[in-house]
Amino acid sequence: MDKDRVIIFDTTLRDAEQTPGASLTVPDKLEIARQLARLKVDVIEAGFPISSNEDFEAVHRIGQEVEGPVICGLARVVLKDIDRVGEALEGADSPRIHTFVGTSDIHLAGQLRKGKSEVLEMAVAAVKHARSYCDDVEFSPMDATRTDPDYLREVVQATIEAGATTINIPDTVGYAVPEQFGELIRQLLAKVPNMSDAVLSVHCHDDLGMAVSNTLVAVKAGARQVECTLNALGERAGNAALEEVVMSLATRSDYFGLHCGVVSKEIIASSRLVSRLMGIGVPPNKAIVGANAFAHSSGIHQDGVLKERNTFEIMSPRDVGLEDTSIILTARSGRHALRHRLEELGYRLSQEELDKAYERFLTVADKKKEVFDEDLMAIIGDEISNVPEKFQLEYLHTVSGTGTVPTATVRIRIDGGDCVQESARGDGPVDATYAAISQATGVVAKVDEYVIKAITGGSQAMGEVTLRVVEGDLKITGRGASTDIIEASGKAFVDALNRLEVRRGRQVQQAQAV
Repeated sequence: MDKDRVIIFDTTLRDAEQTPGASLTVPDKLEIARQLARLKVDVIEAGFPISSNEDFEAVHRIGQEVEGPVICGLARVVLKDIDRVGEALEGADSPRIHTFVGTSDIHLAGQLRKGKSEVLEMAVAAVKHARSYCDDVEFSPMDATRTDPDYLREVVQATIEAGATTINIPDTVGYAVPEQFGELIRQLLAKVPNMSDAVLSVHCHDDLGMAVSNTLVAVKAGARQVECTLNALGERAGNAALEEVVMSLATRSDYFGLHCGVVSKEIIASSRLVSRLMGIGVPPNKAIVGANAFAHSSGIHQDGVLKERNTFEIMSPRDVGLEDTSIILTARSGRHALRHRLEELGYRLSQEELDKAYERFLTVADKKKEVFDEDLMAIIGDEISNVPEKFQLEYLHTVSGTGTVPTATVRIRIDGGDCVQESARGDGPVDATYAAISQATGVVAKVDEYVIKAITGGSQAMGEVTLRVVEGDLKITGRGASTDIIEASGKAFVDALNRLEVRRGRQVQQAQAV
């Protein structure tokens, strides 16, 4: 065995299924197991066959149908449990039986109500019985981190002598701290005479938020198998997250000097599959697989990542199966990020146009958590125009409601000079707005068509208004966009009036030419 290789033992189908609210059918388990095989974990703990007929079937079918990883079933140090695992794994290419018993004084007295010597005999007998089914047997002294160290070493030595090929040290209740856990692993390697005859494994829970830290300290101390789950799911606060352990070993290979066989580009696909089938969402701030793990919204961070990725990213998103870094446009984003995204959308803006678009972008971003591509396209269509702005909407205020006569007050800047303010009533806030704009500009044009649509989803969506105005034989289209649909309507009307002024000017020029 490569002494620098870490075996990845995935217990998503066993321990993670014990997550409150999680439930997997046999087809669900098979689908996840096939994905774990694509991920190339070394061992899949497929279930606890004695617990139910469905778990038995899942372990059996995974053992028959999934190729590549070792397929493992869990059993207490009870002979009928081990028989059930043996039956479930019959015919599997690479079977493993994993048996366990509590060894801490708390478990001996509080749960098992047996003495140390009796529990030791049970552990040895269970390992020997498991070896009658397969050569690959794992033993776990449950609650090892609260077990008397001398007794723990005695149990480990005896079970290796009985035939255990892997010894797993569980921090069952997440009690250990890294320095203490690392020392425990070092002492086992140094003081158990036959420890070199088995692989030393760890299984850490996250009750104090240290599962991954304890796991990594353990491999640094000499453990060569880690038991983990996707998305850190599991009993209570969960287990060490597979994705965090794997990417820590890869990203900090300079420190650990270790490697594993996991295909990291399958991590995102695996995480999303487990999340979907278990019905448990991944927190956005979850390391490696959370929606924000490779997303940047701070202007400083966006500028740095766009110039040189490693300024604010220590991993490439492609390494875990994502297409690219996500630049999230928010009120904290800078001009560099906005220009970058606009160029990706096909817009090449001058500095003056960018400054104008950025000011509008900030106005929209202050009203929304995130500005989407559709919002940007509406902003560009709304703000970056070759149409001269004779009229600019500077201010708009409307009042409407049940039993209230709708009124609107607008302030229009004309030819970049003085502003004209007018108020008007109407059949609704939009009609009142158009009446007030007509009074302020002195242009009377009839709205012939009016279409409103949401550009993006949700209550904070940008709305886009497209309308057509008619004056004599001229028909002009105007557009406006805003998170405030009344404002979008006003901007669309002013846009149409500006276009109308351009068309009028062309008609005059043509008449003079004749």
